[in-house]
Amino acid sequence: MDRIFSVPLKGGAYTEVYSAACLEEMEKGLAEYGGSVLAVADRNTEGYVPEGMPCLILEPGESEKNWHSVEMILEKALSLGMARDSVFIGIGGGVVLDMTAFAASLYMRGARTVLVPTTLLSAVDATLGGKTGIDYGGAKNIIGTFYPAESVVIAPQTLRTLPDREYRCGLGEVIKHAFLSHDRRLIGFLSKNRDGIIARGDDLVFEMIRLSLEVKMDYITRDPEERKGIRSALNLGHTFGHALEALEGFSISHGEGVVWGMARAFEAGRLLGITPGGYADAALSLISDYGFDTGRRIPASSLDRFMEAISKDKKKKGGSVRFVLMAGQGEPVLRPLDGEVVRSVVS
Repeated sequence: MDRIFSVPLKGGAYTEVYSAACLEEMEKGLAEYGGSVLAVADRNTEGYVPEGMPCLILEPGESEKNWHSVEMILEKALSLGMARDSVFIGIGGGVVLDMTAFAASLYMRGARTVLVPTTLLSAVDATLGGKTGIDYGGAKNIIGTFYPAESVVIAPQTLRTLPDREYRCGLGEVIKHAFLSHDRRLIGFLSKNRDGIIARGDDLVFEMIRLSLEVKMDYITRDPEERKGIRSALNLGHTFGHALEALEGFSISHGEGVVWGMARAFEAGRLLGITPGGYADAALSLISDYGFDTGRRIPASSLDRFMEAISKDKKKKGGSVRFVLMAGQGEPVLRPLDGEVVRSVVS
């Protein structure tokens, strides 16, 4: 495997990000972590677990992102006699990776963690930054820890078999990073290579992931534990989007929710005079070019439940939910929104 880059973390630690040219190279690299390991996967990704490696296979889906699944991981680790220097290897999408890292952060107050994303969304979102967690009380990722992985292994071949909807889910997060980037490399790459990206050419997908991760790395290295407000910009579209996901019982994908939420953020920013109209139009045009429908509205009968979901958002500060708006390319603005403004842009 080849190392792409190292992400510096608080206290002098690093997350090493590797690429694997093929599945055989990925499995060989994982097998080198030695004897005391536990691979965690789900029914969709169990085929990527190296032969003979101890593993726990979970049921797939957001509904499984709960305490019971984490307890299963911890019980399996205990049954294997794992120690603090043992390695938890998460192989799957964001649900598996978040829960594996969460369990590892709790086991003996912190065991080693390696993450292997097998979806585009998890490759560009769940792998870097150290956010772990589970859903609880109807709120997404409300319980968790900051616990960065020591290594991340990306194999673009794992994306070939993704359903179109799941692949597009990840594209939504990539597009978000393109808006947040301080330069136009990623947004230019997306505009120039749309057809090849949608066709999932390995080289184009890998370059897209690399550029996307560079944007996220810039934000998290300047704010590793989300204390300064810098890293909060990565939540562009998430406050609106998470509320929609909760309202729909998580039947829509995270990426679809985030893209819908970004459209609402651009609309709110334009309404308040924060987002220039031309920039908002160009951003929405890029979203549309990738086949996303952002015209969905919350019916009046569901507005109160939507607003309740907004109020549970974990990114509160001083009792207020802060939304990420855009003042221009790479210029996020965090601010609370009046309830009437929220209602006007979603209903």
